[in-house]
Amino acid sequence: MIINRKILYIMIFRSVSVRVLGLVVVLAGLYSCSSKNTMATNFVARMEVKEPIPGVCNNANVIAILPFPGNGQVKAKPNITEQQITDKLNKDVQFLKDKPSYNDKGMVSVIVNCKGQMVRCEIDNKTQSPELDSQIVAVFSELTEWSAATIKGQHVDSVVLYSFEIVNGKIVL
Repeated sequence: MIINRKILYIMIFRSVSVRVLGLVVVLAGLYSCSSKNTMATNFVARMEVKEPIPGVCNNANVIAILPFPGNGQVKAKPNITEQQITDKLNKDVQFLKDKPSYNDKGMVSVIVNCKGQMVRCEIDNKTQSPELDSQIVAVFSELTEWSAATIKGQHVDSVVLYSFEIVNGKIVL
């Protein structure tokens, strides 16, 4: 990931069912990513959880991990690679089988608790088709084994976002 130190990017994502407002921020004015005294080493982006999420360890502390160098934040990861997820999506999503020229995009939001269990999976940015959305969520929902996110070695509840694009009937993460 290339970080432009002069520009502040804020990406706000909303989830209708949990009314989550989360932010992912790349901080401006960082003097050194490796310095232990920069804002990036202390910055934690928490989701605003309006309704309790069953299965999380602490509803008040669901984190959008920002793994900048030296900040001690490690994202939750499924037990398979992104390429394996992509392959599984392209194999299992039936909606696209008969639509080889279909193009679209979207985002999946996965909440992983501090024990490494997926507790919620939903489309955050919907595609043009509710049927496609439900099939994509079904594939992601099968990814039940994760390594939990950590901040400075402590396991935390976290949200993981997967943006995807569909080009000529194929899903790319």
